[in-house]
Amino acid sequence: MDTIENRTFDELKVGDSASLARTLTRADIELFAVMSGDVNPAHLDDEYARSDMFHKVIAHGMWSGALISTVLGTQLPGPGTIYLGQSLRFLKPVGLGDTVTVTLTVARLDPEKRRVALDCVVTNQDGQQVAAGTADVIAPAEKVARPRVALPEVRLRERGGRYRALLQAATDVPRVRTAVVHPVDTVSLLGFVEAAREGLIEPVLVGPEAKIRQAAAHANVDLTPYRIVPTEHSHAAADAAVALARSGDVGAIMKGALHTDELMHAVVAKDTGLRTGRRISHVFAMDVPTYPRPLFITDAAINVYPTLEDKRDIVQNAVDLAHALGMAAPRVAILSALETVSTKIASTIEAAALCKMAERGQIEGAIVDGPMAFDLAVSAEAAQTKGFVSPVAGQADILVVPDLEAGNMLAKQLEYLAEAQVAGIVLGARVPIILTSRADGPLARLASCALAALLVRKSGAPAVIGSP
Repeated sequence: MDTIENRTFDELKVGDSASLARTLTRADIELFAVMSGDVNPAHLDDEYARSDMFHKVIAHGMWSGALISTVLGTQLPGPGTIYLGQSLRFLKPVGLGDTVTVTLTVARLDPEKRRVALDCVVTNQDGQQVAAGTADVIAPAEKVARPRVALPEVRLRERGGRYRALLQAATDVPRVRTAVVHPVDTVSLLGFVEAAREGLIEPVLVGPEAKIRQAAAHANVDLTPYRIVPTEHSHAAADAAVALARSGDVGAIMKGALHTDELMHAVVAKDTGLRTGRRISHVFAMDVPTYPRPLFITDAAINVYPTLEDKRDIVQNAVDLAHALGMAAPRVAILSALETVSTKIASTIEAAALCKMAERGQIEGAIVDGPMAFDLAVSAEAAQTKGFVSPVAGQADILVVPDLEAGNMLAKQLEYLAEAQVAGIVLGARVPIILTSRADGPLARLASCALAALLVRKSGAPAVIGSP
């Protein structure tokens, strides 16, 4: 095992030196910002840094000082050293990708107090000095040798980073005129207001006008810019919103303060709803910080126990959504408890059938494989360990679950145990339906609206969209 060993004061002599080299990475800057709270845009903002004279400068004192401290504590003098202070001058900026070398040299020794003065020089990969100064320490009196402690791996995770990219992709998309159904509470009011402010939707408020205005007053929301379609109650609001969509007056529907079943009852009504030839299904668009790509889970909200025919449409709906987001050939994993076909587990048989459907063109525009256990779908290491070869393994974009129970549990586990952001949308109807939850954060709500806007653009329905 690697060890660190000190040099006692009696072992030191003037001229002794030690060095340490490190390359500055983006993670170094972000970790410093997290620990210190320093969000100086010269460190973190790409656009600002390009125009700023320091160009991606980290807090120079922090990094150089930390490296000097590392040398003092592990090499010269090493374990047992008491750090008294330092004086540094910063001569040149340090940027991303620069490799700096810290060199400490013993300059003076004070036997009476065991104090050591060290010259500190920091140079970059071009041999230029970027910092210089001195450090004062008390050297250890006793010999110390200890195993080098293995540091934990630190992974910085940006929650919602992919959603922000999604919102950016929707920047130039025309606003979708959207029926907001029964927005009679603060959460649903603020949800559509923020989406309107971001230029994603043009809200049409559908519901009891008195309740909408009362909620708006409580939330301090100005309703002047928005059209209101008054109804008596939430059932009537759902019916009215669906009628607006049928007539082409709106291009999307957004759930407000009513239950999903109540809204979907109007959507799936046989003669007055929004059915098409495709089975209606739901997709969770997940931003999972621990997964290196966007992740879609379907169906976890609409179809409880879908049939094989239903699942074909569920898969195609999700694939069409991926296409609207610019994914040319999304990888689809049909999930089950194992990766082999078994007559004892119906989902494995249906998975195999769906793969054959994809081969025969009944599912278009995707790479489909299954049955596949969850670990194989998202982990290349798991697939390699198990000898599972698949173009989808370890890099699935779409997870198709056996039934609603499995899907809902999977999505909630990712949300609460993996810090995932969750946006939801209903597909397969005449218009996309933005299906938000009261527990959704603002970014997830905006992401759901962005999905709808991109879907409407993909469908080419200009009659129901406003100017960008």
